[in-house]
Amino acid sequence: MATETHEAAGHAAEAMQGGHEAAAPGMPQLDFSTWGNQIFWLLVTLVVIYFVLSRIALPRIAAVLAERQGTITNDIAKAEELKAKALDAEEAYNKALAEARAEAQRIGAEAKAEMQAELDTAVAKADAEIAVKLAEGEKVIAEIRANALDSIKDVAKDTAAEIIAALGSEADAKTVDAAVAARIKG
Repeated sequence: MATETHEAAGHAAEAMQGGHEAAAPGMPQLDFSTWGNQIFWLLVTLVVIYFVLSRIALPRIAAVLAERQGTITNDIAKAEELKAKALDAEEAYNKALAEARAEAQRIGAEAKAEMQAELDTAVAKADAEIAVKLAEGEKVIAEIRANALDSIKDVAKDTAAEIIAALGSEADAKTVDAAVAARIKG
């Protein structure tokens, strides 16, 4: 069976070689007898392609490129305009921020001055109240001292009279008063 297959393949190869030799000498493109016809159709095809490209395709491509360039130019102009607006907005923001800070500092200074004025008023009022109370206290202390001095004189007179009486003598009130007064004066 293998031998039959090899024989059939060999006969087919011989038939093919014989058929090609009789049909054509080689590739038709390389046959010099058809070159004039091939060159003519090549030129016709190139001219048709040139006219199709130059009249239809290239104008459309040029229009698309011009439209694209116009869009890009417009977009760049809009972007620059928006950038300028953004810079203006940033400057306005910075100016408003500086004004707000200045206003805040001014309000803070005013509040501080108001509080200082209120504090000064309160301190002056407290000082006046303290001075009044101090004067009242000094009056009371002076009265207490005066009363204490009188009480000391009375106690000293009574004590001197008792001491004299305890020593066995009698003293008159005028002598005791004079002796206590002399001793208190120093």
